[in-house]
Amino acid sequence: MSDNEAGAGGVAQSKRADARRNKETLLDAAAKVFVASGVDAPVRDIAREAGVGLGTIYRHFPTRADLVIAVYRHQVEACAEAGPALLASSASPYAALREWINLFVDFLVTKHGLASVLRSDSAGFESLHSYFLDRLLPVCAELFDAAAAAGEVRPDLTAYELMRGVGNLCVGAEGDDRYDALRLVDVLVSGLRLLPD
Repeated sequence: MSDNEAGAGGVAQSKRADARRNKETLLDAAAKVFVASGVDAPVRDIAREAGVGLGTIYRHFPTRADLVIAVYRHQVEACAEAGPALLASSASPYAALREWINLFVDFLVTKHGLASVLRSDSAGFESLHSYFLDRLLPVCAELFDAAAAAGEVRPDLTAYELMRGVGNLCVGAEGDDRYDALRLVDVLVSGLRLLPD
């Protein structure tokens, strides 16, 4: 391989990495706007948050459903990757679990508008739900089991029960200013805590 060919390959890789980063920035911005305003938020708000033009969003995501699905998958991956990192860096397994649950709540708030966007595609919605469980249940189980093994949380629950309980507390939170799902989830997670004798 000549130096020119090697240089061209490096430039192409760099462009792909830049494009991937730009897309991730766009998805992060869309997730932030969706959490604040729901999945029906104007695309111009997402463009403003991402610092890009509307054309850039439509080039990557021709329909709102495409954008919502991409944000959903992006957030699942971010939530899945955060678990082990939090477990490694937090003061305790319980602190890691608590922080991860807060990320999970942000994800769920975004997710709630997904059903209406995908109303006509129940098979697509089901495959996303399976993807969600396959990626996040093992992460929650790792965090919960570590906290239980450390004697920090009651061991008579499962990660599935915890995720289901958190999910149920988040249902209907959007559009009701008198209801703070994160606050109630905090009460739930505090109730898991085993206090020293």
